[in-house]
Amino acid sequence: TLEGNFAQARAVAMRLPEILPTGKVREVLEEQLPVITAEEIAALDEPAARMAMVHYSFLVQSYIWGAAEAVTTLPAVLASPMVALADKLDQQPLLQYSGYVLDNWGLIDPAAPVHLDNIYMIQKFAAGTDEAWFVLIHVAIEAQAGKALALFAPIIAAAEAGDVDTARGLLEQMVGIWSGINAIFDRMPEQCDPYIYFRRVRPYIHGWKDNPALGAGVVYEGVERLGGQPQAYRGQTGSQSSIVPSMDALLGVGHAADPLKAYLDELHIYRPTGHRRFIEDVRAASKLRSFVSGAGNKGLTDAYNGAIQAVAAFRSRHLEYAASYINKQGSKTAGNDPDVGTGGTPFMKYLKKHRDETA
Repeated sequence: TLEGNFAQARAVAMRLPEILPTGKVREVLEEQLPVITAEEIAALDEPAARMAMVHYSFLVQSYIWGAAEAVTTLPAVLASPMVALADKLDQQPLLQYSGYVLDNWGLIDPAAPVHLDNIYMIQKFAAGTDEAWFVLIHVAIEAQAGKALALFAPIIAAAEAGDVDTARGLLEQMVGIWSGINAIFDRMPEQCDPYIYFRRVRPYIHGWKDNPALGAGVVYEGVERLGGQPQAYRGQTGSQSSIVPSMDALLGVGHAADPLKAYLDELHIYRPTGHRRFIEDVRAASKLRSFVSGAGNKGLTDAYNGAIQAVAAFRSRHLEYAASYINKQGSKTAGNDPDVGTGGTPFMKYLKKHRDETA
């Protein structure tokens, strides 16, 4: 639970769905947010810091994008706590996938599992069904994917030991889990409409790197070490999830060295610290691909290829959604360009290439 000034800031953040439609969000935040000191942030334990990060991330995004014209300056009442929280958690000072999805849900029945019929979104911008469903689909995918990631260590160990049968059995199990992940992803259109997503959800989740509406980026007022210079950070994107990079690392999928690869590498710092270490450790430890090629066992090869195909299918579905939810939505407003991803990239080209390289 958040107490004192953090509870006050949380209360303001939770009212964003009421405040944003007025167009006066900047005035309200400047008047109503408390001044939070570095000492108060230092005193937070990790769960409280992550929850505060969720609320402040939404407040920061709302300040920049919440009125007709975007602004390029963040006042100290938002900038100081945002940077201090990001520093404490070793992340970047804006909304990331972790704040939007990973730390932004609760269980309706605490005794029941993480499933679409038992989760809710805590902090929202607009509070519509489409916004919540968009996030909760991602939450449900992450929960399902945890079962696949739990198999990584035994798969790597089986490959090290040259144990064909165990590796094959585990990979077949993983393919079954991935069919569940892809089934959840297929449900996105049930309660998230492309038109509403593009106009009511997406405008708030852009970052300030390579976004035409913000030029060189955003100035974080009152943060001494940034010296009043504009800062450019990538926006929240599903590509900051650790699931697919972890699978790439396990399966030995590489991406050609070009600007697209550089972008994937750049996103790494936007992940939680433990996720970054996990991906790096898996990449260093996994000899699975060479083990499968060397074993010459059809069952093992089929199981490995099944896992690759499951990830390629996930990437294909992501590409289809990017086309229907963003690219085909046409008319752009300041900062919400159908050809530029929330991470600030020509995303259609990137997604196609990453899918093709997986295949």
